[in-house]
Amino acid sequence: MSVSITTMSLKLSHVILNKLMRRVLCVAEKNDVAKGVAAILSKGQIARREGRSVYNKIYCLNTEILGQNASLAVTSVSGHLMEHCFGPDMKNWQSVPIGTLFEAPIYQVVPEGMKNIAKTLVEESASCDILVIWTDCDREGESIGAEIARVCRESNPRIDVYRAKFSEITPRAIEHAARHLTRLDQRIVDAVECRSELDLRIGAAFTRLQTLHLRQRFPHILNVDGKQVVSYGSCQFPTLGFVVERYKAIERFISETYWKLVIDHKRGDSKAEFVWDRVRLFDQDIVQILYEDCVEARCAKIESVSRRPKSKYRPQALDTVELEKLAVRKLKMSAKHAMDVAEKLYNKGYISYPRTETNKFPPDINLQSLVSKLTSSAQWGDFANEILEHGPNPRNGNKSDEAHPPIHPLKHVSDGSLQGDDWRVYELVVRHFLACLSWDAKGQETRVGMRIGGETFHATGLCIQDLGYLRVYPYDRWSDKTLPSYIEGEELLDYQLRIADGQTQPPELLNEADLIALMDKYGIGTDATHAEHIEKIKTRQYVGVRDDGRFIPGYLGLALVDGYDAMGYAMSKPQLRANLELQLQSICAGQRTKQEVLEEQLGKYRRIFVQTEEKVNLLSEALTRYLNMNSNLNHFAAPANNGGGANGAVRGGRAAAATSRRGRQAARNDSAQDGDNGPPAAAARPGRGRTTRGRAQGRRGDFRGARNTGPARVAAGNDPADKQCICGIAAVQRTVQKEGPNKGKKFWCCSKAMGQPDKCNFFEWVG
Repeated sequence: MSVSITTMSLKLSHVILNKLMRRVLCVAEKNDVAKGVAAILSKGQIARREGRSVYNKIYCLNTEILGQNASLAVTSVSGHLMEHCFGPDMKNWQSVPIGTLFEAPIYQVVPEGMKNIAKTLVEESASCDILVIWTDCDREGESIGAEIARVCRESNPRIDVYRAKFSEITPRAIEHAARHLTRLDQRIVDAVECRSELDLRIGAAFTRLQTLHLRQRFPHILNVDGKQVVSYGSCQFPTLGFVVERYKAIERFISETYWKLVIDHKRGDSKAEFVWDRVRLFDQDIVQILYEDCVEARCAKIESVSRRPKSKYRPQALDTVELEKLAVRKLKMSAKHAMDVAEKLYNKGYISYPRTETNKFPPDINLQSLVSKLTSSAQWGDFANEILEHGPNPRNGNKSDEAHPPIHPLKHVSDGSLQGDDWRVYELVVRHFLACLSWDAKGQETRVGMRIGGETFHATGLCIQDLGYLRVYPYDRWSDKTLPSYIEGEELLDYQLRIADGQTQPPELLNEADLIALMDKYGIGTDATHAEHIEKIKTRQYVGVRDDGRFIPGYLGLALVDGYDAMGYAMSKPQLRANLELQLQSICAGQRTKQEVLEEQLGKYRRIFVQTEEKVNLLSEALTRYLNMNSNLNHFAAPANNGGGANGAVRGGRAAAATSRRGRQAARNDSAQDGDNGPPAAAARPGRGRTTRGRAQGRRGDFRGARNTGPARVAAGNDPADKQCICGIAAVQRTVQKEGPNKGKKFWCCSKAMGQPDKCNFFEWVG
């Protein structure tokens, strides 16, 4: 009888315990994250079952949440669960007036590919008390969390929704997040929904207008299968604009020949090249006169020998933009591929969250512990131990998104655990982290000054004394440059004096790292979406990619930019989109509402759209001009370039397209349907580069080198009605007042006042 009573008591206790335990549904953004969170919270005691989606498992465990025992089901979505779309009555491009897209109803729906995931959430949440969102801690993650909550509330309106904040999948970070649950930030959710609605309405309207007009005018090219879309996006267009502006700067550039004096001197096994303090002049006759002055003077005198410490600074803490740029320049990867790899490493717990704007470590991060995990590596273990001996000393930047730390490694990877690009990206993160925490490279620079007659020259040498961070960071270079030994006051006769010539060079075409830097500078997209926008202009065949990784615009890309410029709208300039990004930040900060920003931005773009409809022929006229350059052209290949530096084999359009990954896809993209105005790049101005201003003293008298200052001449028309600066406004004509060979010459420049922060550097000679 006593055994029976004991058994009944145990069963009753178990029933009571089950009733007292909270039932909690946890939802992550990806299955790998869900698996990692569950493994940490369960201390390894975990059971797995299938959900309706074969890619998104359910992990079951018991733990403590909000101070109470809880039964957890941990599952995941695969990026955005819902999308914005128009109703079915708006889908017919031919019958629906395009302008109505600015006010037509928009719905948020679960797309077909996400319906099984949504069913799992509905079923699992029905019997739960609490929903905990474990999506990535950025704007998109907050929005995805709100979508998850919306679906779960369909079956359980009373479910209590919490938010877990974390930056890495480590026991310390996950357990801390579980103990300090917060709420979804509705302001951030509103900002993402605002951007999504704007991108859909604006992108759909301009895309339909462009596509229908150009298909009708060029059916043999654009309407072969009825599927070619000429898309517009308010991020993709300024991204294209940067590429086009650099290409045109090269086209406008007129190379000029320059001459300079050079001295070579050898002493023993060492040799030195002394460069002219004037650098170069653009008048051969004057250089010849100065050369003859030096020959006549004969004796060269060492006027100064100075030495000073020289440092090469270690890199700052790693943020997303810098990771993308390094991957492009050093690893020869596309930024998108590098970020896909980095996200995979994050999901597996190898590195911290890779989408961050922060380049300074927070004071509470345990750098000592992170470095100690790397000491067993054969590649960098010894260097890690040296850092521990000195104490980690990070070189911090000044940016923080207040959400995630800089990108850093979380654990040591044993040999062979990672292969190919996974290993290369992990290695870059580790070496950058250790370099940032170490010390600068140190050396001593020697500068020798020489005079021959009235001309002065100098040579520099470098002796490296401590390689510092360079011992672990092969992505930077710094090498010794040995000079012969010189004594101040000594005179030389055994030197070689020569005249060298050269040509001024245009700026180079942009590569992906350059493009990301410009997008970051002008606020186009976010650190998390730059790579996606670049992929978009490649897949649309607006640009091609040369074998050296540099972008060259295709005829369609050039025509779109030219067409909108001819209308008077700087759609390819960054200001419109940059302004929107600022407005979205103001929503996140609670300074503006979603509705205020929607009404303001839609009003602005609606006015532009109405006027664009009236002038849309300018788009086809621009494309016709480019197609007439090659009557046999049957695709939108990137054009040949004769401006110097833009030639080369091109991988264009679809060949350059990257496959889209599962997950946030276009929604992560600041929209699939993806516009603003500002100077695209300093390097876009067609200048001669460095110039000289020194006064020449020679036997022919006192004179200045002809044409040795000012920007290079560029091809230009003279019609003041058509002349615009980079800002997109009317340029102003001025006259050179400074004494010199150009005095009295007229030139075009930006009409904004000197000192005005947004004044561009536009310059063209008249005539």
